Parts: sequence; C-alpha cells; structure tokens
Amino acid sequence: MPEITGYHAHVYFDAETQYAAQQVCEEAARLFPVQLGRMHARNVGPHPRWSCQLGFAADAFDKIIPWLMLNRKGLTVFTHPETGEHLEDHRDRAIWMGEMLDLDLSIFDRLDA
Repeated sequence: MPEITGYHAHVYFDAETQYAAQQVCEEAARLFPVQLGRMHARNVGPHPRWSCQLGFAADAFDKIIPWLMLNRKGLTVFTHPETGEHLEDHRDRAIWMGEMLDLDLSIFDRLDA
C-alpha cells in the first residue's frame, strides 16, 4: 500500500469568485501549517478551472479538511493525497467539496512516459 506523504487541496475559482478564493486560501494559511500556492488565473495541470493550491502534511488532514468543509464560501475544493502515484491520487483517491468536475488526466500519461 502506498504511503500518503501529504495532501493538496485545490480551491477552484473564476473571475467573479477570485476574491473569495483568495480569502479562503489566505485564512487557511494563517490558521494552519499549509504551503500556500499562487492564485492561478488560468487552468494549470489537470485542473479544469482557475485554482489555488494548499499543500499540507498528512497529520494536518483532520484539522484542515473540516475547516475547508465549513469555510469554503461555496467554492469547489478538490483534495487529493500525495503518494507518488499521480494518476491514482487524482482519479481514485480524491475528495470533492462542491461540484465534481472532469480533470484532464491525460497529463499523467505524459508524466509516466
């Protein structure tokens, strides 16, 4: 069984919800030991919407995920483990809060080649 070394939570937004997403991400970084990524105002990697990434250790999951559930301001949040098995982590092991979206998983074909 692969080991979970951490998690990424991707907070999705668009032009109308960018400020709300920034508030959620900055507050999470203020309250918890998360690595705050950039606010990407374009689709990045497999993500079908603009996003900001919150990276955190496995032992912070039980604090950060409940907080996101209650404080995501109606935004879609996609969370996946980090095991080194990128396709499986994004496709099979993810947690969605809000709308479930289709990821562009073809990026992982190129990573594995």
